[in-house]
Amino acid sequence: MGKTKFDFAGQVAAVFGGAKGIGRGSAEAFAAAGARVYVVDLDETAGEAAAKGIRDKGGKAAFLACDVLESKRVKSAIDQIGSEAGRIDILVNSAGGFWQQLTVEETSEEEWDKVVNLNLRSIFLSCKYAIPYFRKQRYGRIVNIGSMAGVSISQGVISSPPYSAAKAGVHSLTRVLAAELGKHGVTANAIAPGTTATERVVAVRDAEQMAMIGKNTLVGRIAQVDDMVGWVLFLCAPEGSYFTGQTVAVNGGRFMH
Repeated sequence: MGKTKFDFAGQVAAVFGGAKGIGRGSAEAFAAAGARVYVVDLDETAGEAAAKGIRDKGGKAAFLACDVLESKRVKSAIDQIGSEAGRIDILVNSAGGFWQQLTVEETSEEEWDKVVNLNLRSIFLSCKYAIPYFRKQRYGRIVNIGSMAGVSISQGVISSPPYSAAKAGVHSLTRVLAAELGKHGVTANAIAPGTTATERVVAVRDAEQMAMIGKNTLVGRIAQVDDMVGWVLFLCAPEGSYFTGQTVAVNGGRFMH
């Protein structure tokens, strides 16, 4: 067998939520592998910094400011990419998260709507507006960043009910996308990361929680962003062309099924 080598030269990647965390790591990796990358995010400071960091290393990148909850702005961002680049080969949906650890009883309706919309509605919108480009090209790769929280519940670890529910929805929506788009040469997959040391997670969980979660994995640590990025690239590469409709659980063996 030959050595797998990711080569995305000539391809265009749109990374929603690309300013930080797994999204930023993915954007940087795609650019390093030759893709033209669009970092799409609400955080203009971090988004511009991410795109500039890529360009400073010789990569091709631009930042687009976008609120992923606003339909018109999502459509505008997708159309701008399609107009400027002429195509969209890769769509990575990494926007999401939660900021409060709550029980169901403690969760307000406002918190529920906010978290579900950010983690699930945002993916529906970006996919909805990217699909016409994929169909026209008869090619496309979609990778949605789900979560282990959407697959299983860890006893003793308080999380976010709307986050868990939304991420389960992400995994289900991914299967729907795969079923609808396979005939157009498009694959759709999701990653279900275990707890990953992104800026958001470090802000939400204290050191004791992080240590406990890491201890419960088979590899003895929580994940780093780089542990996820390789899977994102694989799912978008030619080597992953026969793989679709799946959720890949990347959690260090903390949960196995």
